[in-house]
Amino acid sequence: MNAWDWALILTVSVMGTAVAYLRNPEHKAFVLMLPIPFTFALLTVGKPLDATNVWAMLLMFGYTVAAWALYVRLKLPIVVAIVIAVAGYCLIGTGITSLQLTGDGHFWLATVVTFAVGVALIRWLPYREEPHHRTPLPLWIKFPAIVMVILGVLQIKNQLGGFTTAFPMVGVVATYEARYSLWTNVRRIPWILVLVIPMMICIRCLQPQLGMGWALALSWVVYLAGLGVFHMISRKAFVEEAD
Repeated sequence: MNAWDWALILTVSVMGTAVAYLRNPEHKAFVLMLPIPFTFALLTVGKPLDATNVWAMLLMFGYTVAAWALYVRLKLPIVVAIVIAVAGYCLIGTGITSLQLTGDGHFWLATVVTFAVGVALIRWLPYREEPHHRTPLPLWIKFPAIVMVILGVLQIKNQLGGFTTAFPMVGVVATYEARYSLWTNVRRIPWILVLVIPMMICIRCLQPQLGMGWALALSWVVYLAGLGVFHMISRKAFVEEAD
């Protein structure tokens, strides 16, 4: 394991623990929006960003919807729902990775489709108020369990390739901890699609000239600007609902 692997383990474990101990479903969902796992996963994979990284974002939404449907609609136990959804993500991700979608045409097609789907989902998915929940487990049990999940993902990163960057590492924890408010997570993922796509475009365009490090740093500026817009839209929607 390299230094980026350990950085990924630490940061994702902290994020997953935060999700477990936050009570408000909206706060849990907000943690999922932070592209910290994507950043460190991209560094630990060590390959240029391509179309597989983009398609992985859509597959992450598929994981979230699958977990919600299996648990809420089909009434499967939450752990079973998570295992099935993760298995689907890994199988599809591994299959698409084997297609070697590294060209510019593949990348731009993926970005247009993913961004358009994100915008459509933001407009289409309705708001549902869901209950608050905070894990009763102590930190000394919860944190090591999250670390084990991340270690498992790192064992298959070579097979997943670009799909490692959007693997629901925090999402797996969030699915379990937010099992009473999974729809809130489903609604938040489209915003991730819309906000992270410009970030990916920035990385794709700048990494050949500046290298991955600087490209990632500048892409965070782009992302934070988009997050500011999201915050303003969210506050406006909250005020309108309150009125």
